[in-house]
Amino acid sequence: MAYQQPAQAYQTNSVTTATPGELTLMLYNGALKFIKQTRAAIESGKWDKANEYNIKTQDIISELIITLDRKYPVAEQMILLYEYLQRRMVEANIQKDTAILDEVEGFVVEFRDTWKQVMILAKTQG
Repeated sequence: MAYQQPAQAYQTNSVTTATPGELTLMLYNGALKFIKQTRAAIESGKWDKANEYNIKTQDIISELIITLDRKYPVAEQMILLYEYLQRRMVEANIQKDTAILDEVEGFVVEFRDTWKQVMILAKTQG
């Protein structure tokens, strides 16, 4: 258990020193982690864990909505997409449907990969 304290300190430090762009990337990666955990819990019939991980994914999507910079026109389109993903996560939770998780995961992977490219472009232009 002693190894968890340094790991926890590292994780806290990573978040507190991250740029807004890096934080967004962390959110995408966190959503993907919890989607995978939701799927595994559904497949093993652990409904309480599936619900817990699903809600964590929904919370991350809410955070992505909250942190969108609305001065850019694309933000309104992203809000609609994020809201769609939230609705699909609720449906996946109710129906315990891994196919819905696959759909949401596909979107999140696409958003994350695009975001990585944006960060690379910003560094080369900055």
